[in-house]
Amino acid sequence: MALRMKVCMFVGLFLLSLAWKAAWAKVQVNMEDRVEVFLGDTAQITCMFTVSDSPDNVIIQWYMITKTNVRLRIYYGNGTMQVVDRGGQFTDKINVKGMGNSSEVVLTIRDVKLEDELEFICHVNGMSAGSDEGRTALKVFASPDRPIITGEESGISVSNEYPTKIGSCEAKNGYPRPNITWYRDQSSLQNTPGEVSVVTLVTKESSGLYTVQSDLHLNVVKKDKDSLFYCEVSYLVPGGTKMTETNKINITVYYPTTSLDVWVESPKGSVKEGDTVEVHCRANGNPQPPFTFMHNMEELESDLNVLVLKNVTRQSNGNIMCTALDLDTYEETLGQTELFVDYLDPAVLIPKHTHVMAQGEELMATCNALSSLPTHTVWFKKGKKVAEGHTLTLKDAVFDMAGTYVCVVKVSSLEGLETSGSLRVFVEGRPEIKKSADPVQEVSPEKSQKLSCHARGYPTPVITWSSSDKSQILKLSQRETEDEVLSVVSIKVTSDVTAYCNASNDHGTVSFSFSLKAIVQTTSSAPSTTVTTPLVPVTVVAPVTVTTVTPVTPPKRVKKEGSGVIIAVIIICILLLAILGSVLYFLYKKGKLPCGRSGKQDLTKPNKGGIVVEMKSDNTEEAVLLSVNGDKKPPSDQGDKYMYVQK
Repeated sequence: MALRMKVCMFVGLFLLSLAWKAAWAKVQVNMEDRVEVFLGDTAQITCMFTVSDSPDNVIIQWYMITKTNVRLRIYYGNGTMQVVDRGGQFTDKINVKGMGNSSEVVLTIRDVKLEDELEFICHVNGMSAGSDEGRTALKVFASPDRPIITGEESGISVSNEYPTKIGSCEAKNGYPRPNITWYRDQSSLQNTPGEVSVVTLVTKESSGLYTVQSDLHLNVVKKDKDSLFYCEVSYLVPGGTKMTETNKINITVYYPTTSLDVWVESPKGSVKEGDTVEVHCRANGNPQPPFTFMHNMEELESDLNVLVLKNVTRQSNGNIMCTALDLDTYEETLGQTELFVDYLDPAVLIPKHTHVMAQGEELMATCNALSSLPTHTVWFKKGKKVAEGHTLTLKDAVFDMAGTYVCVVKVSSLEGLETSGSLRVFVEGRPEIKKSADPVQEVSPEKSQKLSCHARGYPTPVITWSSSDKSQILKLSQRETEDEVLSVVSIKVTSDVTAYCNASNDHGTVSFSFSLKAIVQTTSSAPSTTVTTPLVPVTVVAPVTVTTVTPVTPPKRVKKEGSGVIIAVIIICILLLAILGSVLYFLYKKGKLPCGRSGKQDLTKPNKGGIVVEMKSDNTEEAVLLSVNGDKKPPSDQGDKYMYVQK
């Protein structure tokens, strides 16, 4: 009992001494619990300490705790030296800054690696003041690459008993390990037995980074054909958490057919005879099953889900049925539509084709066409609308009413549905001549003139020609129709004449006359002034007009259109004579003309080789006769207007 009490007292005294010692310790160290940094960056671990009695020397030591929980020193320093332990993991990538009695020390680690994620200890020894230490855990982070999502290319059937893989999501090279969550539209998908299964595979790469792959298995339903699936990747970073989403994908869902939709795709709207019709069939299941088409209980060939009917008629009316067979359940589904073809029969005219009516009579013609739709009728003559409606009425028939009438029947509500017919109307009666030319015409004599005569009537008129003087009439052309005739002739005009066009048929004869007036054209002739060039020079006293006596010939008839040319020629000749006279006068004044003045020569006995020249004075001017020797003769000796010039 006494021994027990002594032991208890000893232990109590020992504990009391320890508590007394701690209460009077002079060194205190403070450090952060953890420091976070991205892979490859620089980490700084701060060690803050105080020493109460300010000793002369403080020793700082840094330690690391290895993955195997071994404590290893990596640094030693005091006021006089700093030593980094050699051969260690941090020998070449750390340095320490800061010393003092009440200060902080910072451990800097460059180019942080994954293996640097350790716990670091800062030990401060204040010598007589005691010692203390603190711990900080270094955490390293690496953001993963952008996640990739892939969907199954093949379709997924809703009839599968167990969940089927629909896609895969992968996040590479992250640290620490990233997490993947699947979403359908905006709802997250969690493991649900029999419905949803998420299988995750984590791989640690040789670099120490993590790659996470997540596969989604789903028991799909029909509505999943319109759903969008994607992944969300969450990962840690210094100071928090980040998230990244993948692209959204859609999956192909196979589900059975429960109904068929059958419709006429082309043409849009109503169908008319002659059209090519396309009938489409579509199932509400996926994939589309094989289809079979039947038209009025007759099976037809088709291309996949399209039935083509060419050149349809009203006999094509009826039921078009489409049948689909589900290859999984072997159940048959039926769909159908009704085809109706609109039509328009050829136009029926009463009377048909042609109708002959007498002048003054009345005609009521009808045009109708059987159609499945309401129609509208318009009558045309020579392209111009003359009536509207099924009935055409012609009252008090005249020749102008004769011709071809075309009735056009259209279905206004359906473009392209149109038919037409024609009725040729003849109006009987005595011929009528259309005035196509002036009945009085002026014609140059000896010229042929074309005449045309256009007559109409029924029966077709016969045209004959005649003239007042039995002139020859040459028939050039004649064009006839069922109630008109056009005759063209040529008549040679020598004098005034009247030509007659006579048109006759069973109902009588009519005539039309053309009065042709022959025009006599007269042409005035200008006096001819010419000169004969002398063989030897002659001295002339100006002003003298020298002309050669030429025989006068009666003027010929010149065409009217040539008078301008004749006047121009006369003007040119006058100008040439004026120039010639000026030249002769100039030579005379200069004495270049060797004219003799020997005396008067006997003009009745001209010398051999001489030339007789007529000398005329203009108006009342004197005419001077020059002899060969150049002597002047008095006016009394100038009775004759001829002189003889010796060569």
